[in-house]
Amino acid sequence: MTQRDAKSADTAVRVRGLVKRYGETKALDGVDLDVRQGTVLGVLGPNGAGKTTLVRILSTLIRPDAGTATVAGYDVLTQPRQLRRVIGLTGQYASVDESLSGRENLYMIGRLLDLSRRDARGRADELLERFSLTDAARKPAKEYSGGMRRRLDLAASMIGRPAVLYLDEPTTGLDPRTRNEVWEEVRNMVADGSTVLLTTQYMEEAEKLAHELTVIDRGRVIAGGRVEELKAKVGGRTLQVRPVDPGVLDAMAAALGRGAQAVADHAGGVLNVPILSDEQLTEVVAALGAQGFAIAGIDTHLPSLDEVFLAVTRGSGTQEREELAA
Repeated sequence: MTQRDAKSADTAVRVRGLVKRYGETKALDGVDLDVRQGTVLGVLGPNGAGKTTLVRILSTLIRPDAGTATVAGYDVLTQPRQLRRVIGLTGQYASVDESLSGRENLYMIGRLLDLSRRDARGRADELLERFSLTDAARKPAKEYSGGMRRRLDLAASMIGRPAVLYLDEPTTGLDPRTRNEVWEEVRNMVADGSTVLLTTQYMEEAEKLAHELTVIDRGRVIAGGRVEELKAKVGGRTLQVRPVDPGVLDAMAAALGRGAQAVADHAGGVLNVPILSDEQLTEVVAALGAQGFAIAGIDTHLPSLDEVFLAVTRGSGTQEREELAA
């Protein structure tokens, strides 16, 4: 197998040049992305960026105007029926049948996916238990709370053990406990070999679940990579020096000189120094030690994912976006 073939076999979702227009508006404008098998790709972007349009195309709900996409080896345009059998989808709003009970909803979907009656019942009961819905299994879905409907919708998307699962803002409106339950189930599915494409507005969710991130704005991919890579590209590191005596923070800043751009954080009891390299970090620590300052501890801080998101979507220039996407 060639290196190119090995990379292709390792890719569960492959998108090239995807375009979707709605009148004069380009919801997607030449999107490229890859999702490695057995991983979670987090797709971030402001409202209207094109995230949901991307998910709808990859789940065969709408057709693109240009470009190609394959999912689990199936072409989105030419093999939609085969593709639908290996994917799961949870949209932004619960889509269960409200007249059926929770168990009936899951059993019905299992049968539609060609599970035997026995397997459909067993899988339904398993997921009802995982999502803490067993006590409400016989109740009509219309009597469920919003959070319960959301959990049922998520269970429905997982009943066929999909090779690729699309989660379009799956935890919107859920309480923290239920959100953690959903996160744990996603991790379990990935551990079993599933691949997940996750769109979310929650930076914490992206950071906890995603192996890699893609940021979309105005229908284009403007940044991508692992979380730590994006943080490093956007803001570099900040060295945080904690002296034994917080009263010397201003003196420490003065000792480093204006060129260091050191800022004393009196409330936090640390000196913050922007760091561009490991060499600079060593120099700062050595300089403070040479001045006789007793240091209780040092740490480095990368920008938060919220800061990364704001940095790459606030109207940066074309050159900056190309650098971030590289």
